[in-house]
Amino acid sequence: MHAPDREFDPDDNFEITRTHSRDHADQVEHDEEAGVDALAWQLLLLVNPGDEDTALRQFEVWREASAGADDEAPVQRLGEAIDWVSGFRVDAADPATFIDAVTELAARWNLDIDWGVEDRFDDEFLAGAEVPALMAVAYDRLREYGYTLWTWRAPGGADDHASHAGWITLSRDDDALRALAPLLGIELRPGSDAF
Repeated sequence: MHAPDREFDPDDNFEITRTHSRDHADQVEHDEEAGVDALAWQLLLLVNPGDEDTALRQFEVWREASAGADDEAPVQRLGEAIDWVSGFRVDAADPATFIDAVTELAARWNLDIDWGVEDRFDDEFLAGAEVPALMAVAYDRLREYGYTLWTWRAPGGADDHASHAGWITLSRDDDALRALAPLLGIELRPGSDAF
């Protein structure tokens, strides 16, 4: 698979970088003039750590969906490009689907999340489970392995909390993702603080 062409070369447009400051903390620098395609590419690299082939496939889906589309809120198209491969979007009243989605995402890196119960699909457990609380559990477990579970909402999104969406990145990329998200119009929170 080759890199996207048509005025965009991901190797030439790495707009989010980490630099070392005097106290050795990672600082994020970004180019606010970066095009939406370059920013989308960077997001796809972050949500697909170590898997550039998947990022390239998703970038092509993004480009096709974005042809002639309004660039004011690209997060929905990005969400559609990554859903069920590198991200999730589940109904707020469906904890079983949330558990299944995040379990599958974590399995990409051979990680298994301890949900705190013997059978994560036990009817009694699921009846009392809420997606934000489960998201906090997954966040804590993934942090132990150096990953961060994020949740996002599009600008002007409904406040009724009808659904939850998110992805997993390497924890070392937290600052890069926090810098990148607003440039794409993404309202982002760690999974420990779900919407």
